[in-house]
Amino acid sequence: MSALPTTSREWHLVARPHGWPTLEDFALREAAVPELAEGQFLVRNLHFSVDPYMRGRMNDVKSYVPPFQLERPMDGGAVGEVIASRTDSFAVGDHVLHGLGWREYAVLDAEHATKVDGSLAPLTTYLGVLGMPGLTAYAGLLRVASFKEGDTVFVSGAAGAVGSEVGQIAKLKGASRVIGSAGSDEKVKLLVEEYGFDAAFNYKNGDVTQQLKEAAPEGIDVYFDNVGGHHLEAAISTLNVHGRVAICGMISMYNATEPSPAPRNLALVIGKRLRLQGLIVTDHADLRPKFVEEVSAWIRSGELKYNETKMSGIENAVDAFLGMLRGENTGKMIVSLDH
Repeated sequence: MSALPTTSREWHLVARPHGWPTLEDFALREAAVPELAEGQFLVRNLHFSVDPYMRGRMNDVKSYVPPFQLERPMDGGAVGEVIASRTDSFAVGDHVLHGLGWREYAVLDAEHATKVDGSLAPLTTYLGVLGMPGLTAYAGLLRVASFKEGDTVFVSGAAGAVGSEVGQIAKLKGASRVIGSAGSDEKVKLLVEEYGFDAAFNYKNGDVTQQLKEAAPEGIDVYFDNVGGHHLEAAISTLNVHGRVAICGMISMYNATEPSPAPRNLALVIGKRLRLQGLIVTDHADLRPKFVEEVSAWIRSGELKYNETKMSGIENAVDAFLGMLRGENTGKMIVSLDH
């Protein structure tokens, strides 16, 4: 057996970004791999996730997840292989999903990881379509937005990891019409041709409200919001009476240094009796077994399509993160490690 690693490279946040993050806000550092205590195991990370919510954790503000600490390793979803173990819960060779990404090796307590099965679906899917973004889509659409068969659904950021799954689950569950917005003509084409959306538009090509009304002449019943700002304003104006909005993210504002002026039409919420509800995926962990069972079956049957954008090498992790914020990914952005 080869010797266990004694050092691991990990990304630290070294400055809090103002507006758009830059490479100078981060540092790749070498750290000692600690000795395993009883009940712990060592994982060699194979893939880790970079996600929009991580931008918020770079600010020193109180939120639903604590901010990243300066001069400390960042964290996030990762899939890896157990290479040493002092617990009965995990054996060498097991594949696990855990929360200590942004590094090559991680020492974990048994309760902080979940075994994943590469025979149900590829390991990278547990970071995307079968992972936290997937559960966000599933819980947000079916529970938070109270989706029902026959609804017309609008999804912003629809070519991303969450949005592309929302639209497809809506179609598989009997939506009458699914509309998506994205930031390039290529992504718009992908939404219609690969993901089966009924209509899609490039929000950079004109007024969002006008484009949405053309795509949804009968109005919309559900809006799944990944973008906020003008998209939320457009949705409020297009929603039918008793429409529901699941507010998952507002990526249009994450790097803003000034408050956004939109939505300016919130008064419509009253007359239309709209429901706007925020969504944090950790509130819906109880849905995970049903979600994995249902979505992995759709993946195996080919009914649910997904894309991944992979960047190789831990040294490219910040580039992957910044590229994801700029919308350069199609589907889930993943960093794959070369060991």
